[in-house]
Amino acid sequence: MTRRAFLALTMLAVSACGGSSDGGTAPVTPITPNPTTPAVDTTPLRTYASRRNFYIGAAIDRGFRFTGTEGTTFTNTFTRQFNMLVAENDMKHASLHPAQNTYRFTSADSLVAFADANNMKVRGHVLVFHNQNASWLTSGTWTPAQAKQLMIDHITQVVTHFRGKVMEWDVVNEILADNGTLRAGWYLNNIGADYIADAFRAARAADPTVGLFYNDYNVEGISPKSDSAYKLVADLVAKGVPITGVGFESHFIAGQMPQNVDANMQRFAALGLKVHITELDIRVPTPSTSASLTTQAQNYRDYLAACMRFPACDVAVLWGFTDKESWIPSTFPGFGDALIFDAAYQPKASFFSLQAQLK
Repeated sequence: MTRRAFLALTMLAVSACGGSSDGGTAPVTPITPNPTTPAVDTTPLRTYASRRNFYIGAAIDRGFRFTGTEGTTFTNTFTRQFNMLVAENDMKHASLHPAQNTYRFTSADSLVAFADANNMKVRGHVLVFHNQNASWLTSGTWTPAQAKQLMIDHITQVVTHFRGKVMEWDVVNEILADNGTLRAGWYLNNIGADYIADAFRAARAADPTVGLFYNDYNVEGISPKSDSAYKLVADLVAKGVPITGVGFESHFIAGQMPQNVDANMQRFAALGLKVHITELDIRVPTPSTSASLTTQAQNYRDYLAACMRFPACDVAVLWGFTDKESWIPSTFPGFGDALIFDAAYQPKASFFSLQAQLK
C-alpha cells in the first residue's frame, strides 16, 4: 500500500460518516486528525486494548495453516494486532471427537500453543452445538440417560484437557431458534431442555475457574429472540447454574445495526453477567463501494463503543480478520468484505475506526 493510499484510508476511517440508520447504537463523534499532521498511527489494536484491560480477538484456524509467504503474512498480521484467539472450527465436536472413544486435540493444541507463545488469551468454541457434531453421535441410537452421559463425557474430557489454557468457553451455542423457542437438535431431542443446565454444571466441574458462556446470534439488540434469551439466562442464574456470561455473536449488515444495544447489554449485565462480543463481522453488498465501507467503519466503531460503555463487556472477537479468509461470501451470496483487513492484508477504514475507539 502506498503512503498516499494508507493516509486516504486513515482519513476515511475517522471522517464524519453516517452511523447506523436505525439508531441501534449511539453514534460516536468521529475523530478528525489535524490535516497538517502527516504521521499515520501504526499502533496495533492489541496495544491500545491492553492499556484498557480489554481483549480484541479474531477467530482463525484454516488461515493459520496457510503456507509460504501467504502463511507468514497471515500469522504476522494476526499476531501483531490481536491479544485473543478463537478456534473457528478446531474445537467443535466433529473436530475433537471423531469416534466415541477417540479424541483428536492436535490442531486445537497447536492454536493454544501459538496463543500462549504470543501472549494471547483463548476463547474456547464450542462445547455443545446443534451443528458440526461427529456422525457417530448423531447417527447413533441412545436412551436419554446415555445421551446425557455422552454430552457430559465430552465436556469433561475437553474442558479438562484445556484447563488453565482457555480463558472462557462457549458452553452452549445457538440454543434458540429465530422465533425464540428452544432450537430442535440432537441435544434437545435426545436429552430434553435440562441439557443446558447440565452442560454448564459439567463444564464447571471440569474447571472451577474458567468463564462459561451462552452464545447466540440475533440477540444483540432488544427483540423477541433476545427477550427469550434474557428469560432463559435469568432462570439459569436464579437456579444457581454456573453461567458467567452471554456471548453476542454480532453478524451484521452495514447500515442495518440492531436496535437498543445499550439497553440490552445493560439488562444482561444487571444479572451479574459478562456480555462479550464473540463473532463480529459487518458485511456489505459486493462489490463494495467507498460509501458502503464508510458506513461499515462507522458501524464497527459505534458497536465497539457501546460495548466499552459497560464494564461487563471487556472482550470483542471478530469472526476472522481478513477478507481473504471469511465465511461470509459462501454463506450470504452477494455479500462480503465484512472484516477489517482486505484480501491483501491491508487495513481498511474499519480497522482505523476500531483503532480510534480503542485509544
